[in-house]
Amino acid sequence: MRPDADVEPGTLLVAAPSLLDPNFRRTVVYVIDHRAEGTLGVVLNRPSEIAVHDVLPAWGPHVSRPQAVYVGGPVEQKTALCLAALRTGQVVGELDGVIAVHGPVALVDLDSDPDVLVPRVRGMRVFAGYAGWGADQLAGEIERGDWVVVPGLPDDVLAPMGADLWGRVLRRQGMPLALLATHPIDLQRN
Repeated sequence: MRPDADVEPGTLLVAAPSLLDPNFRRTVVYVIDHRAEGTLGVVLNRPSEIAVHDVLPAWGPHVSRPQAVYVGGPVEQKTALCLAALRTGQVVGELDGVIAVHGPVALVDLDSDPDVLVPRVRGMRVFAGYAGWGADQLAGEIERGDWVVVPGLPDDVLAPMGADLWGRVLRRQGMPLALLATHPIDLQRN
């Protein structure tokens, strides 16, 4: 079985404690697309100091708090992606300006009218850049132990700033994965 067999849109890639790359250390990546050609996702737990209203004024008042642009990953950081969690009863296929990702989570077309979409979502987050892997690249990183693949929840996309999303996602996996959440950031201080 391929190491990335469990990866699909809506899953999370949780950085293993041993992954020290500064772009991904202690990150949680939400997978938006996964195919033989490659994988695309966004880092959920890296808010920037840039306010959404400074770069996308029409969307600024509508995104979830903190109303910051999140650093979605090291690839194409001048590109903005927006994920939304739809309200219960909303069907992605019936809404203009969104593309289904998984369950109630959808990719939002930032060229669409926010006033039409906002009443149908319970929260949105804007990301600058994304995390991307070429064909078989992610499989190799999973096999090496860099990533833990776990199911995602719609609320993970809207996790508030300051919440330890990395630890929270690991703890809800049960044993033995939950133990990884106790791994110290700095081993010298252990």
